[in-house]
Amino acid sequence: MAVFQLVLDVIALATATVRRRWVRIGVAARYCAGFVAVTLSSYAVMQAIRVPEVRNVTIGIKGLPEEFEGYRIVQLTDLHISRLFQADWVETTVTLANEQKADLVVLTGDLIDGDLQARRRDVAPLSKLEARDGVYVIPGNHEYYFGQHAWMKQFEELGMTRIDNGHVVLSRGKAELVLAGVNDLSAENFGLPGPDLAQALSGAPERAPVVLLDHQPKRAREAAGKGIALQLSGHTHGGMIVGFDRLIATFNGGFVSGLYDVDGMKLYVNNGSALWIGFALRLGVPSELTVITLKREG
Repeated sequence: MAVFQLVLDVIALATATVRRRWVRIGVAARYCAGFVAVTLSSYAVMQAIRVPEVRNVTIGIKGLPEEFEGYRIVQLTDLHISRLFQADWVETTVTLANEQKADLVVLTGDLIDGDLQARRRDVAPLSKLEARDGVYVIPGNHEYYFGQHAWMKQFEELGMTRIDNGHVVLSRGKAELVLAGVNDLSAENFGLPGPDLAQALSGAPERAPVVLLDHQPKRAREAAGKGIALQLSGHTHGGMIVGFDRLIATFNGGFVSGLYDVDGMKLYVNNGSALWIGFALRLGVPSELTVITLKREG
């Protein structure tokens, strides 16, 4: 509403400058701007809190073993489980994720907003997530805000495998695919180990392509320099509102939503399956439950 009222004032000022006389903005115009603002805001809130839609993305990976052709990964990120996104919403989202029959489920940080005591019931449905090769999780910045150690332990108790600056090797016969994960950049603000890509890749099979989980996309060029094949990130919420995404991109290395080619590495930035309760608006940037299908490239 403030933006619309400001626009009316700017138009009036410009008109007055051209006509060289004072221009009065009618009460009807003010009320009309208010009505449009409230309508748009209501729609934006509805879009923000709905269960995320399924988004299918196919990504080509250089050197992908034939055995992993068509490998399907469900990515959930920025769930921000809170007073706004409670147990029923989580249950429905988990059911939708399981319906995709993915080979792998990854959760790339910011699962919660709140401490463990307050949100224990709301996160419980995450225990029902399932995939052939398991469910893996890394921390986002919000895990550190509300007690990263307690939350990561809780995620393990819910059946997820946590990856802290490390990796696991996924196999199909003799073929291998590496799934690596790093801690969030905010960890160092809490006196905890930050992201360490070298540590995460230590001991990984040299010829196996690497899928990296990193909550924030801003370090993508560093990952590309280490030979990562695919990085999966979130954090930006896709910018939330069309146009606003350009501002969000400037704080995230230029990356805000969708698929990028970064010096030969593929980067996918998820719009988020929910968003932060402090800015619960979406206009033109839908939430998503992403199904990523890998294909061989080159």
